Amino acid sequence: MSKRNSQEAKRAARERLRVEREKQAKKEKVRRQLTVALSIVGVLAVATGIGVAVTQLGDDKQKSDDGMSVTAAGHKAKKTIDVYEDLRCPACANFEQSIGEQLKAGAEQGKYKLRIHLGSIIDDGMGGKGSKNAVRALGAAKAVSTEAFNEYHKHLYSAQYHPKESDDKFADNDYLLKVADEVDALKENAKFQKAVKGGKKYTKWAEDMIASFNGAGVESTPTVRIDGEDVDQQELPGKLEEMGVDLKAKPKEPKEPKESDGKDDKGGKDEKDGEGARDEKGESGDGHEGH
Repeated sequence: MSKRNSQEAKRAARERLRVEREKQAKKEKVRRQLTVALSIVGVLAVATGIGVAVTQLGDDKQKSDDGMSVTAAGHKAKKTIDVYEDLRCPACANFEQSIGEQLKAGAEQGKYKLRIHLGSIIDDGMGGKGSKNAVRALGAAKAVSTEAFNEYHKHLYSAQYHPKESDDKFADNDYLLKVADEVDALKENAKFQKAVKGGKKYTKWAEDMIASFNGAGVESTPTVRIDGEDVDQQELPGKLEEMGVDLKAKPKEPKEPKESDGKDDKGGKDEKDGEGARDEKGESGDGHEGH
């Protein structure tokens, strides 16, 4: 992302941050409406006992950005939901706390592929490095397992650990490790701790992830796209219903993941989805050191 060093890029980043802030008030309102909508859906489902038909439209070509991302679940699904987030973004935290688990559950049910894209709008506009540093730590978690990535991602956005936008807490590696202690596969994991503290092993992975985010035409976070089309957050519960998601179902408990041996061989598969520690381009987090 060398272009970010220019004054024009910095002005563009500040403008994107301004647009994001203007939208955050609206998104907070949307979050409350989502919570109400999900509650109503649960009540109606219990009252009527009517199942929602599963829609598996689309083809194997993904219309959404096919750059760097992490597939949280649903690798074999034909439809794709892309979620674009900034780890310092308070609106993203509200989004994840309100509907993140339902999104993940739908992917686990095979309704769609759920892909996570991470950017650094707030770092670029306000200064600091927490967004980038947290992406790097998530790269180290992904090398352990997809389940470890998903759980760590959830806790980073949790009400307990997500900092205020102006508080660059994620720049602190010790704080990132404190949050990681909530994830069994990462707690007391010497390899993961060394990667977070050691600095550069997943820096290139994070830079590539953020560069892909910047190339996706995202103006604010969170942004949700279904098969490449932007979806308003107010419409998301209805869209998920159309795709056959049971919004009242409890997400599955995460498996006890197997720790990665640090290898990312061409034929390697992770225990569930066959992606190993790869991103959507087939690049391994472990393979980026020194690039």
